[in-house]
Amino acid sequence: MLLSDFIHKGTQSLESLYPSREAHNIVLMLCEALLGVQSYTHIVEPETVVDPSLEPGLLAALDRLAGGEPVQYVLGFADFCGFRFKVTPDVLIPRPETEQLVREAVKEAARLQRQRSPYGRHAAPVRVLDLCTGSGCIAWSVALSVPGTEVVAVDISEPALAVARSQDFARECKERKAKAPLFVCADVLDTEQDFNYGTFDLILSNPPYITESEKDRMHRNVLEHEPHLALFVPDGDPLVFYRAVAAWSRRFLAEEGRGMAEINESLGKETEDVFRSAGFRSTTLVTDIFDRNRFVVYSKNAE
Repeated sequence: MLLSDFIHKGTQSLESLYPSREAHNIVLMLCEALLGVQSYTHIVEPETVVDPSLEPGLLAALDRLAGGEPVQYVLGFADFCGFRFKVTPDVLIPRPETEQLVREAVKEAARLQRQRSPYGRHAAPVRVLDLCTGSGCIAWSVALSVPGTEVVAVDISEPALAVARSQDFARECKERKAKAPLFVCADVLDTEQDFNYGTFDLILSNPPYITESEKDRMHRNVLEHEPHLALFVPDGDPLVFYRAVAAWSRRFLAEEGRGMAEINESLGKETEDVFRSAGFRSTTLVTDIFDRNRFVVYSKNAE
């Protein structure tokens, strides 16, 4: 079977689920991962033949994709912030839009680290709390990007935490002298529980925020395969997790610290009001490149 033929037929088989360009790109991702070819190999080397021994696995993977399973679950990984993360149906697939929150968090953590560097070995490490960590993509990305940062990450799902703990960044940690995050099982909605991990310079969160009524606008591959526990909130109380994040932040955010939480773009003002009502004197809505409300930044002191 020619590689070009497989790509053409594979794209056609996914066009009932995805726009043509997206279907084509998904098939290219599959070929790159399973065959070791480049996205342009079938163009520059049109006579490239698929290794017959690899055909069964390739076709089985295509069947899973045609059944609506996200390509990241089929391949077992997703790229995020320059790192490759293991993903399973127990965790949400990391989204590109969340990278903006991580970039801002990394910038802030690096600023604090530089500020403390004159104290040398006596400098207090930058401490980060990641609520609703899922795959650990936020926690790991910050820890690896700002070596020396201490990251504690929380989730209610033990299967999700198992994925987060199993992320294989041992080599990166050694090369960068970074500390692996500590992953803790806890219910973020239980805002009064004992949590004896000190205070934090940064509190980050990408909690569930999609309302039940928004389900009919979501893609089938998300609804049928990604964990609803990490996605949805009731229509009657869509800000329940933000009140909890605000409560955790009141308890554990350092006086000069800063919080950042990804939000439902249609509830930006309401989410900001949650943090204002919780006593945070500075709150700011941050938009993405499409001018959509993407996350809220908050702190105890006016800036």
